[in-house]
Amino acid sequence: MPQMAPMWWLTLSILFNISMVITMSTIYFNKNIFIKKYLLLKKNNLNWKW
Repeated sequence: MPQMAPMWWLTLSILFNISMVITMSTIYFNKNIFIKKYLLLKKNNLNWKW
């Protein structure tokens, strides 16, 4: 859509890129925290005996 003002497209693309980076980083760090917690549990070797 080149009919629209280029400034509008620039701001839209910048906002989209920033939101993508934020979402990807949050997902990445959440996965890292989850994996670290899982490894800590494995290290402690919590074997529950019912």
